[in-house]
Amino acid sequence: MSIGVSFEFFPPKTADMEETLWRAIRRLAPLRPRFVSVTYGAGGSTRERTHATVKRILEETDLHPAAHLTCVGAPKAEIDAVIRDYWAAGVRHIVALRGDMPPGAGGYHPHQDGYDSTSDLIRAIKRIGDFEVSVSAYPEKHPDSASLDADVEVLQEKVAAGATRAITQFCFATEAFPRLRDRVRKAGLDIPIIPGLMPTTNFKGVSRMAERCGAAIPAWLAERFEGLDEDLDTRKLIAATVAADQVAALRREGFDQFHFYTLNQADLTYAICRILGLKPVS
Repeated sequence: MSIGVSFEFFPPKTADMEETLWRAIRRLAPLRPRFVSVTYGAGGSTRERTHATVKRILEETDLHPAAHLTCVGAPKAEIDAVIRDYWAAGVRHIVALRGDMPPGAGGYHPHQDGYDSTSDLIRAIKRIGDFEVSVSAYPEKHPDSASLDADVEVLQEKVAAGATRAITQFCFATEAFPRLRDRVRKAGLDIPIIPGLMPTTNFKGVSRMAERCGAAIPAWLAERFEGLDEDLDTRKLIAATVAADQVAALRREGFDQFHFYTLNQADLTYAICRILGLKPVS
């Protein structure tokens, strides 16, 4: 069974970060990902940089970019203008998300003139253009959700609004991915559920991200990285092995598409893809 991959990048804040990003894109592009996504900051704080990065990918590569778009912190008119700009630029795939509030802003609340939910945002996207729309899913429950069943109900609403693919939050408890898929199938949804994987050598950093998004850090994973703060080479080997093992286990469960959160660092993701049998295409 062949596999397909997609890669996620975040827009650069500085000239040095932009060079790092483009090294990553050029390194990974020959693996022919099905698409690459570009993220949004909390509260839409990187909107202009996201747009610029997506446009440059379109202009300078053969990749198919998917632009993240959130409904938090902006009025409908502003969001609709962004959607129209993407369509005019040639973007045909949007990752529609509710989005996170900026730091210190408290729990989620919609803009007074904005879209109330991801489903509302999706309907607006589809009204403006015939975009492909991907959305998020949570193997271990969204932090704000009452239950996994409630998460599935939200996903049903997104699909009814026009979503055609769900990309999951990263998760190290591999068994949670097929559990989510089975819940989604039992609910009558047949859209692809694409596991999100986070290959990283920065264990402390990924632990902080996991805490914010409700992803568990298994004890066995913490033990593997313990005592390696000054040993980057070994951390790289462990990170590649963990991700490759996850993909191997998920392939046995019938998954054949995987989304890598690259953190704009290409070498680790590239090595994992080669371990999985993906080869560059010139």
